Amino acid sequence: MKHLFLLITLCYVTISQAQDITGSELLSKAIAFHDPNGNWKTFDGEFKVLMESPNSSNRLSTISLNTPQQKFSLLVEKDGDSYGYHFDKGICNAFLNGSNEISEEDIKSYRLTCDRGETMKNYYTYLYGLPMKLRDPGTLLDDSVQKKTFNGKEYLVLKVTYDENVGNDVWYFYFDPETYAMEVYQFYHDESKNDGEYILLEGLEEINGIKMPKTRAWYMNKDNKYLGTDILSKS
Repeated sequence: MKHLFLLITLCYVTISQAQDITGSELLSKAIAFHDPNGNWKTFDGEFKVLMESPNSSNRLSTISLNTPQQKFSLLVEKDGDSYGYHFDKGICNAFLNGSNEISEEDIKSYRLTCDRGETMKNYYTYLYGLPMKLRDPGTLLDDSVQKKTFNGKEYLVLKVTYDENVGNDVWYFYFDPETYAMEVYQFYHDESKNDGEYILLEGLEEINGIKMPKTRAWYMNKDNKYLGTDILSKS
């Protein structure tokens, strides 16, 4: 009877702790899993992302990021061409097939503007910096942690919104309740319309001591339409 009482007490404490955890505490535990040594803030490395989608040829992107020196570069290889951007302390240069001399026609065709480059820089540093990027200024964490079942598994879910000058989308991040690994995230432009997408994460690839999701499969919220998969690898 004593052992049974102890077991019941332990189960109650576990459930109680899961219920009482705050959004900030959940994020701290998730960051401790993915970036146990705090390497993201001084990240200096390179990785590749292969994008597969049902209506397009494969695209291979090589991302180089040196946070201390404020450098970022993106090299895209697709259909026999290579193009991308270099950023060095905010100074942007675009290139196509090894040359910075790009015609107006090709700038338009390949969308090789620095505005586009800035968008891609923010895209890759945000997605591959998660969940650590949720500590960035302008990120608003919901204090209440939800429990949701997704694809038959129960998760601890963190709702995130942003200051107006940062973004208008609503995001939900799904964490394993035991390991605190990030396994799903989802965003809406207008949640009442069930728009936006959800992303399923599988496997882990360790890059510079950070456990990043190996694959990201993208789907539409409204009809579960499959959009594509990103596959991460070391450079």
